Amino acid sequence: MLATNKNILVVDDEVKILDVVSSYLESKGYMVFRAEDGQEAMKLFERENISLVILDLMLPDISGEEICNRIRRKSRTPIIMLTAKVEEEDLISGLKNGADDYMTKPFSLKELAARVETVLRRSSEDLVPLFSKNSFHDGDLFVDFEQNIIKKREKHVNLTRSEMKILSALIKYPGKVFTRDELIEITLGKDYTGYDRAIDSHIKNLRQKIEDHPKEPIYVITIHGKGYKFGGE
Repeated sequence: MLATNKNILVVDDEVKILDVVSSYLESKGYMVFRAEDGQEAMKLFERENISLVILDLMLPDISGEEICNRIRRKSRTPIIMLTAKVEEEDLISGLKNGADDYMTKPFSLKELAARVETVLRRSSEDLVPLFSKNSFHDGDLFVDFEQNIIKKREKHVNLTRSEMKILSALIKYPGKVFTRDELIEITLGKDYTGYDRAIDSHIKNLRQKIEDHPKEPIYVITIHGKGYKFGGE
């Protein structure tokens, strides 16, 4: 089955590895962005809607560990580390820095694709935000995901399960643009076969509850032709 709406960033200074991995993942239906060093990787990560990062541990400018740290400070986008190192301490270090999985070189492309699919599926099911509590726009909106508490100007807001899943996903990946299909999978499940505009109703209801001006939202923002993103500060 081919993947859809999933952008993968592959970072490695070995062009042959970039060529082979990119070609194989593209054959599986993924959109692949590639970078040969850390600076280009961060530029692509900031600019594109990346769903997963395949990251070489040894890069010529910025280490893979540092790239991982920088990504983790702003997002829970899944990361699979590639490493030629086999020492246990190096592998543990990579995982401590926020990597979701790792593979040692040389590796099987088939196994890499399987790991990618597994990590993407796990990340879509595990909607744990970067933080459990936070407030936005000087306390206008307060969220506590541990207690499932949402407040608008100190007043409790009752969200449905679907609305909470949408808000959690948007906040979990700050800056990420979620397509309609991605939000449907998150809220209604990947087997949902109903009307795809159902998600728009959930978005509309969520905006009514947390926005001052639902038609001019500052939290749940529409990116025309792409989907939705979180705009809280």
